[in-house]
Parts: sequence; structure tokens; C-alpha cells
Amino acid sequence: MKILIVENEVYLAQSIVTKLTELGHTCEMCTSTRDALKYKNFDVVLLSTSLNTTDLTPVVEHFRDSIVILMVSYISNDTVSKPLSAGAKDYIVKPFMIEELVRKIDHHQDYEYLKQYAKMIDRYLDYNFQEAETTFDYESFSLPLFLYSSIQKSADAFAYHFSKRRDEPFYFIDLSLANSLNELQNIKEPQLIYAINYQSLKKSEKRELLEIIKDRSIIISSTEKYEEIPYKIVEISNQNSILTHGEILPIEDYVKYIMINYQHKYPDTELSKKLGISRKSLWEKRKKYDIIKKK
Repeated sequence: MKILIVENEVYLAQSIVTKLTELGHTCEMCTSTRDALKYKNFDVVLLSTSLNTTDLTPVVEHFRDSIVILMVSYISNDTVSKPLSAGAKDYIVKPFMIEELVRKIDHHQDYEYLKQYAKMIDRYLDYNFQEAETTFDYESFSLPLFLYSSIQKSADAFAYHFSKRRDEPFYFIDLSLANSLNELQNIKEPQLIYAINYQSLKKSEKRELLEIIKDRSIIISSTEKYEEIPYKIVEISNQNSILTHGEILPIEDYVKYIMINYQHKYPDTELSKKLGISRKSLWEKRKKYDIIKKK
């Protein structure tokens, strides 16, 4: 990492530079806030509060994108509280062991990485699920809740939006994997859980699952119809996005999609011909799926 040490005690600054350099870091040092403001683009700034100034806010704000750690001789409003409010990440009291300083640096570097990684994942998921159904009143659903959708991505989108609307991240489980039920049983309450591939379980495993999830905060999805389930089932319609997910679907689902989205573009004679069925069969399917053709 690239580290700037702002310290007017030259011996201390040189000692820190030497030890951090031995650990593989690239270090620079300066002895005043005026000099510090000439620098930029550092991963970490070690800022002494013993400098000849009572206001470190300009330096902290100048390095707002860096990890600023205060090196303090005593704790007060000016040395700790105000700089932390301005954006400094942490402080360490002099004298300190270099190992303690390194632990703080590593901790905050890991935290910043995870924060940026989480932001990246969040933005990607927002993009990935932007066309999915989001009109549900997520606050109205009680858990446990079962989802049915022939397209897995649609169920995933529901769980994602449910989690975001409630500001509650979920623990993800794939029920098709070995020991998934043991994993589920060991999750501490009241953790929100999202489990997929219910259809992959054997009958005995499904019974075991229903025992495990009693009074748990869990959403379970299946790409196949459920048998008798003592919980609410939400069926997610995919008719408007059936060809956008890259999954292999039953032929009837494709036929239904074409009928809904192309019946206004082609007359029945041509549409039935393109589908390879008779006009009578087209009419029967329209009745079966309750598709109304607007004139």
C-alpha cells in the first residue's frame, strides 16, 4: 500500500517508515499539514495530532478517499472527536506497537475492500433484476413463504427485492446440494434465509424441511408446482420476459409467450401457421390460458 505519514516528531516518523517499508509498503513522510496538503492519492494517511495546528479537518477532508488513522498523545474533542466526524477512520494512542498499527491498517483496508465489493454486487444485481417483477407489496408477506416460477431468475429477483425493501440481507442455500438441510438447521435465528431448488428434494427431505422452517424467516423457491404446502405460495408470472433469461423452458410456455406478445402483430391464420398449429388449436389455447385478444 501507499502510505503517507504526517508527523512532526521526525524520529518517530522515520521509525514508522522503516518498519512499514520492511513489510512491503511504499511510504512518504512530511512534518506539517501545509506539506500534507500537497500530496494526494494515498491508500493510508497516518496523521499525528501533535502538529502545530488545532484543526486537522482540512487534511482529513483532503484525503477523504484514503484511510486516515489519527496518531494521538491524548484523547480530546480536538484530537479525536472532530477529526473522526470529519471523516477520519480510526485513531491509535502513542506510544504504540507497530504491530497494533499494522492490524488497524489491515482491518480498515479489508473493510474498505468489502464495502466497495458489496457496492459492486449491489449495483450489478440492481441491473440484473431491473426488468423483473417489482410490483409486489413485500411488506405484506409473512414468512415462511414459498415461490413458484418456471424461471429461476424471476424467483431470485423476488427474493432480492424482498431483501432490499426490508433492508435485511438473506442467507442463501441451494437445496440441491448435499447437507443443505443440516446447514439450514444450523442457521441462527432470526436470520432471513433464501433457499432454492425445493423441487430437487426427496419426499422425506421435503417433510424434514417443513419441520425445520417452522417459525423461521425463510423464502423457498421451486421451478415445479408444489404439492400440499401449509404456507402461502406466490406464483410469479414470466409471460412478459420468458425469452430473456437464457433458460430452456417447456414448449407450452414458449407458445403462450408468442400468443400474448404477437397476437396483435399477426392475424390468427398467420400466427397459427407460424406456431405450427391449427386456428382451432390456437383458439383452444387462448381459452386455456385465459388470453384475451383485444380488437
